[in-house]
Amino acid sequence: MEPDLFTAAAEARQEKDPAGSPLAVRMRPRTLDEVVGQQHLLRPGSPLRRLVGGTEGPAGPSSVILWGPPGIGKTTLAYVVSQATDKRFVELSAITAGVKEVRAVIDGARRSSGAYGRDTVLFLDEIHRFSKAQQDSLLPAVENRWVTLIAATTENPYFSVISPLLSRSLLLTLEPLTDDDLRGLLRRALIEERGLGGAVTLPGDAEEHLLRIAGGDARRALTALEAGAGSALAKGEAEITLTTLEEAVDRAAVKYDRDGDQHYDVASALIKSIRGSDVDAALHYLARMIEAGEDPRFIARRLMISASEDIGLADPTALPTAVAAAQAVALIGFPEAALTLSHATIALALAPKSNAATTAIGAALEDVRQGLAGPVPPHLRDGHYQGARKLGHAQGYLYPHDLPGGIAAQQYAPDALHGKRYYQPTRYGAEARYADVVERVRQRLRGERPDQGESS
Repeated sequence: MEPDLFTAAAEARQEKDPAGSPLAVRMRPRTLDEVVGQQHLLRPGSPLRRLVGGTEGPAGPSSVILWGPPGIGKTTLAYVVSQATDKRFVELSAITAGVKEVRAVIDGARRSSGAYGRDTVLFLDEIHRFSKAQQDSLLPAVENRWVTLIAATTENPYFSVISPLLSRSLLLTLEPLTDDDLRGLLRRALIEERGLGGAVTLPGDAEEHLLRIAGGDARRALTALEAGAGSALAKGEAEITLTTLEEAVDRAAVKYDRDGDQHYDVASALIKSIRGSDVDAALHYLARMIEAGEDPRFIARRLMISASEDIGLADPTALPTAVAAAQAVALIGFPEAALTLSHATIALALAPKSNAATTAIGAALEDVRQGLAGPVPPHLRDGHYQGARKLGHAQGYLYPHDLPGGIAAQQYAPDALHGKRYYQPTRYGAEARYADVVERVRQRLRGERPDQGESS
């Protein structure tokens, strides 16, 4: 028997004993008009409206990929489609299904279309877990519209879904639910018969706490509400007080998936906060990474990169601090490593900033890639092997240690790059000293006294 998203047996059991289902299931919208949030996807004529409406013909509904974080309505939208359309509806989960199951659904869709004229909608949850070969198996069915695909993913589709499937589908980005969205949902759940039926009330302070721990996740909000209601009723109370809610819900689950693209988003926010010298924001993102169970070595590697990329010689101690932190966390691990990472993050966030080292190597690499190089000047070439003198190698080289000041007025760069300046130091922090030094050195290399050359 083909898998079905919401089987008849489950529906019959829910109708017989609605209270036996989780509150999040009972409050699941039955129509698009009941969907909370995502109004940008539900306008008249939108792909989802047309899919529910059963539009046919040459401009029939397209396959769609629903992308967004957990708990904002991807499965809910699929459920609404399953209830509203007269199409055959099939669900697969990428966690348990493979190419064999995909082909079985496609074969069934072709039989249903040919024998009964009934089209098939395939809901594929967590499509990012499918391998390239598994996603490839969907292509003929989507391209020929043997099935209309509704695929859901919490990861960035541009990284997790193959390009041919993306090009044959519409990518619909679901937005995080606002506090007002969740507030309306919670209040409906409190009073509607399929919800809590007015059995308890939720005062303002408890509601605000519930919204805070939900983090934009409707499922988490309803689960926490149900836990709080159960605790209140067990104590014989008709109100879910803040104390009762806190007892029922230990703490907020961190909205961070270290295996998904939020891993990169939060890491990026940490580095950009350090770059922007906002130490408090940097500590916030560091705490999110720690609480989500991020590998401390990954965090330490990012800090080492930041030390060179964004601080450089403006604070020469930044890189040694980050390296020491990386060595320490490799030795001690969590929870103590959190202290070391905090130490390094604060130091880097408050350090003076310079990206001169970053732009210098970037400019040098770009010239090399463009072919701007040229032969090494003869006096710099290796002169240690037999016959090198006859070739003129190392002839005329001035040994800096033999000269006053340790700097020889001679050319080091190839002719094509002679006089090119890559390192442009800032006047921030300790790099101000290097800005003075590098100009004096460049004057000496040109054979000028430091007080007679032009300023840069």
